[in-house]
Amino acid sequence: MDRLLSMRVFSKVVEQGSFVRAAEMLSLSNAVVTRYIADLETHLGARLLNRSTRRLSLTEVGQAYLERVLHILPEIDEAEAIVAQETKRPAGTLSLYSFVGFGQSQLGSILPDYSKAFPDVVLDVTVAERNMDLVEEGVDIGFFSSLQKFDASMAARQLGVAEVVLCASPEYLARHGTPQTPEDLSRHACLNFSHEHLRHYWHVKTEDGVRDIPITSKAVSNSAILLRDFALAGMGIVLRPSFSLDDDLRCGKLIRVLAGYQMGQISVTMVYPSRRQLSAKVRSFVDFVVERFPHPERDAWL
Repeated sequence: MDRLLSMRVFSKVVEQGSFVRAAEMLSLSNAVVTRYIADLETHLGARLLNRSTRRLSLTEVGQAYLERVLHILPEIDEAEAIVAQETKRPAGTLSLYSFVGFGQSQLGSILPDYSKAFPDVVLDVTVAERNMDLVEEGVDIGFFSSLQKFDASMAARQLGVAEVVLCASPEYLARHGTPQTPEDLSRHACLNFSHEHLRHYWHVKTEDGVRDIPITSKAVSNSAILLRDFALAGMGIVLRPSFSLDDDLRCGKLIRVLAGYQMGQISVTMVYPSRRQLSAKVRSFVDFVVERFPHPERDAWL
């Protein structure tokens, strides 16, 4: 038995004073209305209405029940209206997670544009290198790198595949020369992300396979912003995914070196808990980001 519908039918029958008129108002047959009332009374174990051929009247318990029903139904209607409104209009707090490299370098340009388009959405952003369980921690959307793991049941949209590149400032290269082979990196100051396996060796893919090139780290940090600033200041050669370098390569503030060698790739994936029944704020953000990255199989930052 649909208890909520039965309550609506009961209140309409009382309002109209007739099963027939209530059936017409609800676009139901008279038999269906009669069955709903009978089922409701059976469920409650009490008669709610006294029926005669000419009129209906409430029993004492029916009067008490009606008073509660007339209080409950508007509350339910209001609650449903709130949900309906939220599913149509992007509003409320949108919680986001991103791994450090992408979050520090890209979200600073993406999120202001989104906020301008959807001013009723409040952004709550966490940037961290640790993996976050989106469901357990109540996060709406996450940006994960291919070096991270996320629940396979999640909806996922790849945004792009970033090349890992070597680059340095024109000033640094003018002072120290431009490396011509991977082995030349051993004689240069290197700027490194704080992964232990990168502190002493950089891995270069060649026709003969992957080669480990010994390097000397001039500076190590878990901040993509700091490493970029170090490179712009001429401190050394930096190894970073293309998305963490903004437009520095395009405008010549940084120069790519050893471009003929592959240093690796990192894909960026947007992850969210479900493809179905997305709230308006989540759907609007997903659509906004997907439109911004129309070619997920390419490097959008080189």
